[in-house]
Amino acid sequence: MSIPKNFDFKEAEQKWYQHWLEKKYFESQPDDREPYTITIPPPNVTGILHMGHCLNNTIQDILVRRARMTGKNACWVPGTDHASIATEAKVVQMLRERGIQKGNLSREEFLTYAWEWKEKYGGIILQQLKKLGCSLDWNRTTFTMDPDYYRSVIFVFNDLYNKGYIYRGKRMINWDPKAQTALSDEEVIFKEVQGKLYFLQYSLVDKEGRSIGENEKITIATVRPETILGDSAIAVNPSDDRYKHLIGSFALVPLINRKIPIISDDYVEKEFGSGALKITPAHDMNDYQIGMKHGLEVIDVLNANGTMSEDATMYVGLDRFEARKQIIEALKQSGNIVKIEDYTHQVGFSERTDVIVEPRLSLQWWVDMKKISTPALEAVESGEIKFHPAKFKNLYRHWMENIKDWCISRQLWWGHQIPAWYDEQGRFVVAMNAEEAAEKFKKEFGEANPTLKQDEDCLDTWFSSWLWPFEVFKGLSQPGNKDVSYYYPTQTLVTAPEIIFFWVARMIMSGYEYMGKKPFSDVYFTGIVRDSQGRKMSKQLGNSPDLLEMIDEIGADAVRFGILISSPAGNDLLWDKASNEQGRNFINKIWNALNLIELWKGRSKTDLSDSEKSLSSHWPHEWFEQRLNQVSKEVDLLMAQFKLSESLKTLYSLIWDDYCSWYLEWIKPGFEKPMDQMHLEKAIGFFEILMERLHPFMPFVTEDIYHRLRGTQTTDLCIKQTNTEYRSVSMNTSILEEAELLKNAITQIRDARVKAKLKNKDVVQIYCSTKNEAVWTSIKEMICKQVNAESFEFTVNPISDSIQVVMGGDRLYIQAAQAIDTSAQLEELQKDLEYYRRFLASVETKLSNERFVNNAKPEVVALERKKQEDTIEKIKTLEESLKNL
Repeated sequence: MSIPKNFDFKEAEQKWYQHWLEKKYFESQPDDREPYTITIPPPNVTGILHMGHCLNNTIQDILVRRARMTGKNACWVPGTDHASIATEAKVVQMLRERGIQKGNLSREEFLTYAWEWKEKYGGIILQQLKKLGCSLDWNRTTFTMDPDYYRSVIFVFNDLYNKGYIYRGKRMINWDPKAQTALSDEEVIFKEVQGKLYFLQYSLVDKEGRSIGENEKITIATVRPETILGDSAIAVNPSDDRYKHLIGSFALVPLINRKIPIISDDYVEKEFGSGALKITPAHDMNDYQIGMKHGLEVIDVLNANGTMSEDATMYVGLDRFEARKQIIEALKQSGNIVKIEDYTHQVGFSERTDVIVEPRLSLQWWVDMKKISTPALEAVESGEIKFHPAKFKNLYRHWMENIKDWCISRQLWWGHQIPAWYDEQGRFVVAMNAEEAAEKFKKEFGEANPTLKQDEDCLDTWFSSWLWPFEVFKGLSQPGNKDVSYYYPTQTLVTAPEIIFFWVARMIMSGYEYMGKKPFSDVYFTGIVRDSQGRKMSKQLGNSPDLLEMIDEIGADAVRFGILISSPAGNDLLWDKASNEQGRNFINKIWNALNLIELWKGRSKTDLSDSEKSLSSHWPHEWFEQRLNQVSKEVDLLMAQFKLSESLKTLYSLIWDDYCSWYLEWIKPGFEKPMDQMHLEKAIGFFEILMERLHPFMPFVTEDIYHRLRGTQTTDLCIKQTNTEYRSVSMNTSILEEAELLKNAITQIRDARVKAKLKNKDVVQIYCSTKNEAVWTSIKEMICKQVNAESFEFTVNPISDSIQVVMGGDRLYIQAAQAIDTSAQLEELQKDLEYYRRFLASVETKLSNERFVNNAKPEVVALERKKQEDTIEKIKTLEESLKNL
């Protein structure tokens, strides 16, 4: 088979992925094998592939491919999430481009457009995963609004409501004025903002509203002056001597002169601002609690879209931030502003739309999380579900022990419509459908054929995705079916730590609630992909590379290598395009090894004469087999610990260094000599195993090389079962130690030759002074071949007119027929001698100090004495070397 000079990744990616699909290698059905199941964290239906997806899905693919090759029935389930907020925004944008306003459409009309958008754009990200080489079972693709999935979500709402776990209540929520929907606490991202702190004066009045003095005023500090129009009180700390006399009196809200009480509450911090706090119950979470406690009026001065409401009485219809500018000017003119200071504080932004979130009092649907969370906490605490890295267990515990109720309603049309039906009086029932709702209403309220209207809101997207591990197998819609019985619980979840509360915790809760079992055994947390400056990748910063463009430019294997080699589990990774280049260089290295073996095939012979043999020993094969077994065991252990990056680095070193740089060099025939067929067969056999080990990480190049090595293969690498005999083979540590000695000797002799200005063609003789002749005897043939030495002999006496290499207690003398330039080595030895003499002096100074010897720990003193002995021996060796030079 003709081997091209370079790996054609574009041809290989297309060829092999299509081949794997045609062979149905990624498809899975229940059988007698042990299942290995992963359900993909469903990307948003609006999404396109980015670096975070690359990392997450590369890791999943490695785990699944490895499981498939170790005899397990691997099933990786793909799918997408309907993403209520993000998708609705996309649909609204599409309608706007067509000159259509959402407000002019009925719900049914809008959903028709939403499904049109989904069918056109919603599967893009899944198709892009194929470019990355992901071995997903595409027949199992699931969408969170598939009919069966939809019914299961509605069933769960009904079930939890009937159990008393879901309730409807008016509470303070996070409000997104752009998307005009409620958000959970986890959907609010806090950012440090440079703002202003405004100190405002309020005039004081008596109970009847009469002024109690021209100079009687109270000052408050606020970062949101526009909300003073909704003030219901001013609160002071009851122990604050500055304000004790004012408690029970009143103040006038600037500009509108509405009378509000001055109250006392321990919540107020005396040291912050002026020590007096304006209370606006409708626009601050803490103010709302104080308002409830003191029975204060709730005045909502903002509309749902972030404009000023009628209740504000001023700036009605104006955007909240424009109103802020205008009210500041008005307050300046009225003399109510005392001062303005620069102020840095944390402000909540919507995760989806990146606008500043407004606290808002709103009637919403909630899940009482304390009633459902206990089994999920115990599962992680007991180790039934393991986190990798384990450090996230503490974060999880803290959140679960302080869990808050979950706001699950969203003011959107795209999603799972809340299954509650209301009459004109606001009475409601929860049911699976309209027909059941009518029956329930009649039974509960005694009215036949009522006019009922379904709740307009949708459920939070996470309320559907928390069912993902079992409902992708129709565990609720078709209870006890063959798939869910076989594949659930799944084995591994790969996800990002930022959704540990959004998704991971809630999936564990729903798993125990509805399946009575954990949803998965292990959770692997990836880090955040950052650029070389440590910045999180984003379109705004322009530091997020186009993943598909990179794959087209350098190939999927190089991209997979680049992202994974930088990625320790659970820690953020600093990604640089140079890691892709490292991946490409690695591919070039193993492709060059393939070309070398192809060259040897044309020069191979079975029966070589003594003169044709370059190597009589089987030592290199014995050594590499041991090294291969050693690394295979190391990788097994690392993979069991989910140390995927370390596994790849270990394989990389084995292939690049041990196989390509050392093993192939050691068995290479001499100039114009034929290749021993036995050596060639061994080299090919090892190469096949190396490609097998590397395949889960870099599937395309390994499959391609595997098939090219022998020209024909009866099995594809993708499904080839890994031979695990190495696990029971005892290690020959002596041959591994000999190999390290050999590598070190070759490296140092070559370095010494260069410094002595000996050319490669210059033949040398080597003499070895050692107490362990047996070890050197086993490798001396290899040394001679690698450093162009015609002999390797043992000696007890120093060899004059030679350059020397010191290796531990052993010494090598290198002689050549011509005169050797020892000036470089002489200079180096003198520098080393001076260094060790200075080092010995510092150690002896320490040992001559009685306080140190008497007070230091015995092991510390012993270590210093050992340093002294070793250094004296080193100096002696260097002095002898200089003398012989």
